[in-house]
Amino acid sequence: MKKTIPLLLALCLIFCLFAGCGTTSSDANTDDGAAASADVSAAPTADAAANGEPVELTVFAAASMTETLTELGDAYMKANPNVTLVFNFDSSGTLKTQIQEGANCDIFISAGQKQMNQLDINAEPDVNTEGLDFILEGSRFDILENKVALAVPEGNPANINSYDDLAASLKDGDIILAMGNADVPVGQYTQKILDYYKLDEAALAAAGKITYGTNVKEVTTQVAEGAVDCGII
Repeated sequence: MKKTIPLLLALCLIFCLFAGCGTTSSDANTDDGAAASADVSAAPTADAAANGEPVELTVFAAASMTETLTELGDAYMKANPNVTLVFNFDSSGTLKTQIQEGANCDIFISAGQKQMNQLDINAEPDVNTEGLDFILEGSRFDILENKVALAVPEGNPANINSYDDLAASLKDGDIILAMGNADVPVGQYTQKILDYYKLDEAALAAAGKITYGTNVKEVTTQVAEGAVDCGII
């Protein structure tokens, strides 16, 4: 069984070993550490890279990290032409499923703890319900913090300036909110916000007041294109 490695180690592998070595209601804000992990072959891979041998690493990363990791990866590969980084960006839930189904993945960078825990044999059994064992022991690190952001289209035509505004407008049925699916970390964070304001997600969705995206990029696109009045990213 192939195991993946979570990311401070992942970034260390990519950027160190290879080189030789907003809201007015704060209670509604949701923080979560982004987790990361690497393959059992990581150490010899790092040695090979340090020796100038061709090395390819496949990195599965949350869609929200697309621009940052692409820029870092391009800079690293330019400085280390023997190393090829292959990125697969998607929702953490989709990436978790791909890993579970046997996709080739050396490094997994999840936007939330849940998807990493579902692959970690050391996680609580009520989270890792299938007893999956895909994470290399001792390789997991928390490297980032997520804070949800309330995004609006240019000009903010619905005048949504806070989560309180969002909640009031949703209760009145005046706006459309874009959010992530339930298997996406940003969707799970949004559900906590809706719960905080005692908003019925299912009823709002049935009334056409909530639209969904399979990852944070899709939510962002809906907002940027003005297809919705706001989105949580």
